[in-house]
Amino acid sequence: MSGKILGIHHITAIAGEARRNLHFYTHVLGLRLLKKTVNFDDPKTYHFYYGNGVGTPGTILTFFPWGRIVTGRRGTQMATEIGYSVPEGSLEFWLDRFQQYNVTYNKPSEKFGEPYLTFLDPDGLKQELIVSGSSDARSAWETAEIKASAAIKGFHLVSLTLQEVKATAEILTEVFGYKLAGRHVNRYRFKTDAVEGAAIVDLVEVPNEMRGHLAGGSIHHVAFRVKDQAELMEYREKILARGLHITEQIDRNYFYSLYFREPGGVLFEIATDVPGFTTDEPLDELGTHLKLPPQYEDRREELEQVLPQLD
Repeated sequence: MSGKILGIHHITAIAGEARRNLHFYTHVLGLRLLKKTVNFDDPKTYHFYYGNGVGTPGTILTFFPWGRIVTGRRGTQMATEIGYSVPEGSLEFWLDRFQQYNVTYNKPSEKFGEPYLTFLDPDGLKQELIVSGSSDARSAWETAEIKASAAIKGFHLVSLTLQEVKATAEILTEVFGYKLAGRHVNRYRFKTDAVEGAAIVDLVEVPNEMRGHLAGGSIHHVAFRVKDQAELMEYREKILARGLHITEQIDRNYFYSLYFREPGGVLFEIATDVPGFTTDEPLDELGTHLKLPPQYEDRREELEQVLPQLD
């Protein structure tokens, strides 16, 4: 195979109220709203994309805000934690900020030698701010209140909770090119050397844990990154060769995708770097317009009436 999996491309989660989600991620956490569009299968629901200033793969967190959806439950067969990379010395800033905005959090701790701060978003999505033990030269998006000295750089890791890790680990190592980088009790850390950031997947093995319930505050899927469509289709053949079902290539406007459910039950996506978020908006206007997939453009007036007001 000519290319490699380049770490995490994006992570997609489910939220409740759209305005609350938008405020938390752009104001409290200081991410940039990269794209305001709609769910391909449910155009009366927004699809928000957040990330750094230019929408670099490995920084992109997306949400389907489904209004009054019930709260989900973390468990097996799902991704359960998102870890963000933040600068050294910034956790005190975030502790103060979380207190200011009544964010639920735990006191800082350490894992694999890296300090981290766990918190929940307004829908209960579990996340961590992590001071990476390795280099992270990515440029963060700054706001009036959150400067580069504390701003989120992008993903550091994602954690999957599984009843048994062996088959999932084989996908990561034998197909995606990750290597086992460490183990602590029931947490197995896998890392790729193809990129510096967004390079880690933790597998947490809990044989007697209940299956998670996917709803508000849950991670819907994890997308892994490839350079282009040619490499995407090479990975499709590798997944098929292992006897797993995988979709045909899907055009998601800002990237091309394949979806498959890995043996542990977590929905994986493989997504391309191209064409990117400036395909339908200039860089300085990202996230400022409602962008509709072509099949819904003739319904713009209707959808603008039914989508929740954000101002």
